[in-house]
Amino acid sequence: MEFGMWGRSRVKRIGIVATRLAGTDGVSLESDKWVQVMEERGLTCYYFAGELDRPPERSYLAEEAHFNHPEIQEIQQASFGVTTRPRSLTRKIQEIKSELKDDLYSFIKQFKIDLLMPENSLTIPMNIPLGLAITEVIAETGMPATAHHHDFYWERDRFSINAVSDYLNMAFPPNLPTLNHTIINSYAEEQLALRTGISARVVPNIMNFENPPPPPDDYTSEVREAIGIADDEVFVLQPTRVVKRKGIEHAIELVCRLGLKAKLVISHDAGDEGFDYQERLKEYADFLKVDLVFASDIINEKRGRTKDGRKIYTLDDVYPYADLVTYPSTFEGFGNAFLEALYFSKPIVVNTYSIYSKDIKPKGFSVIELDGYVTKHAVEKTKQILADPKLCQEMVEHNYELGKRFFSYDVLRKRLDIAALKYPELFGQEEI
Repeated sequence: MEFGMWGRSRVKRIGIVATRLAGTDGVSLESDKWVQVMEERGLTCYYFAGELDRPPERSYLAEEAHFNHPEIQEIQQASFGVTTRPRSLTRKIQEIKSELKDDLYSFIKQFKIDLLMPENSLTIPMNIPLGLAITEVIAETGMPATAHHHDFYWERDRFSINAVSDYLNMAFPPNLPTLNHTIINSYAEEQLALRTGISARVVPNIMNFENPPPPPDDYTSEVREAIGIADDEVFVLQPTRVVKRKGIEHAIELVCRLGLKAKLVISHDAGDEGFDYQERLKEYADFLKVDLVFASDIINEKRGRTKDGRKIYTLDDVYPYADLVTYPSTFEGFGNAFLEALYFSKPIVVNTYSIYSKDIKPKGFSVIELDGYVTKHAVEKTKQILADPKLCQEMVEHNYELGKRFFSYDVLRKRLDIAALKYPELFGQEEI
């Protein structure tokens, strides 16, 4: 099929485009879940990104697509926090955009792509040239596309002052006749329509609740010991990166006020957002005499060994051994860690961030809530749950069933079936 000749023929080959499709970040994880459901329907998925751990025979690596590429980092630093840009910056953005367009055309041609699926790459401007390149390719070819949006630039303070508003309005996201939009929460749906006039379908993040996690295997038998948790200690897991919006100081205060022998374990490091907040947490934990453990050295994407010979565990390996999960975020696009806690049948402490309050809480989950700060009621409820195994079991079983009802793979299958009624070419079905 020649470029620009797409009609409403049946789509069989999906081209997923992102800055990174590797590891355990939310975009990579959710895109993989979509792939599983789409491939059940006989579709074949191919991958374009700046970092990939997908099947190499179906992958196209374009290094400049990565948000951590040195030239992309230079563009980011020069584009935000200022209100004008030099001509040289415009030239650099356009040059890299042209290179990425060539890569995208090669990707489409090499794998005979029928439909593009940008994964957050038309949503948050972590790579401006990539967003522009995707937009222009769709505009030039008229090929069908479905953008999967996770978090928009207007949801992040660091993008509010910028010298690239023309590019943001053009491509994050673009409003194109062959581009459909899906988003992960209803607040984003409202804001997208208000700011751009674009309508979108809400498809929440999901977990495979139809298939409960397998019991821990022998490899994980020493998890608590490896992290340094004694048999008589409470294992409190904060399964997030160390960034300010995760509200980890609330978890530290909660553990302090429990008055129990406990360790608060943070699973991930600070990533690309600096280490000032991590130092603040260390100081705060010292002040409150809370035993805080940063365990990212032995919790990673895959099992293995550290340089000094210690076992490396996945987060899935660690969850079964936790007594309590804390998730006191002030903002989340959805809340994967919330779903993970439900999936592994763990009681959870959650801050009432906006998306939780609007899209999750009304479903009726039984959790320990913080409304922006730690209350006496939250402390007492946490103590009660930890002290009463029967009550805890009733809570997690109730939550698991609600997770299965509202956030399972079957929910995604049904949403795709509804979409297929309107867009049968998207999902490889001539008749539904």
